[in-house]
Amino acid sequence: MRIAVYCSAKDAIPEEYLSLGDVVGKWIGEHGHTLVYGGATGGLMSRVSNAAKTAGAHVVGVIPPRIIACGRKANNCDYLIEVTNIAERKQRMRDESDIIVCLPGSYGTLDEMMDATSSAIIGEHHKPTFVLNYKGFYEPLKQQIALMEELNFIPGQQSYKPVFVDSLNELFDAILNCKL
Repeated sequence: MRIAVYCSAKDAIPEEYLSLGDVVGKWIGEHGHTLVYGGATGGLMSRVSNAAKTAGAHVVGVIPPRIIACGRKANNCDYLIEVTNIAERKQRMRDESDIIVCLPGSYGTLDEMMDATSSAIIGEHHKPTFVLNYKGFYEPLKQQIALMEELNFIPGQQSYKPVFVDSLNELFDAILNCKL
């Protein structure tokens, strides 16, 4: 299975969040999956890709030139895809993956998550999206989604929704049980 992981590239976050990347990457490698990620260094991105690679995963990075110009191109990818911009990066990561996993992150992670969700809603793909709500990290987002549903901005019976899970065990079970 090819698993796209969206996550933070920041180093100055609590270690317990950084270590999520170690656990997720190791699990991907130990279970014979391929990691698809942003191809950059820093934060959870480095941790998940290094752990995946160490555990035997095939690692695919997708990176635009602005990140390369900052000196943040990862050197642990088996295959590095250089794209023209962030929009193309999001598209290519979706194209290269079977499922999407969102770990804690910032604007970029939210952008990738919402892009994957909105593109699925209009039928561009049918790939499951799993969001790790570690220690309630995404609770405010879940509340916003509930408000949008309550006010009918999001139809209650929509055909596609990201699946929020609260623990790594729930995440791994969800991945193993998803139907592709």
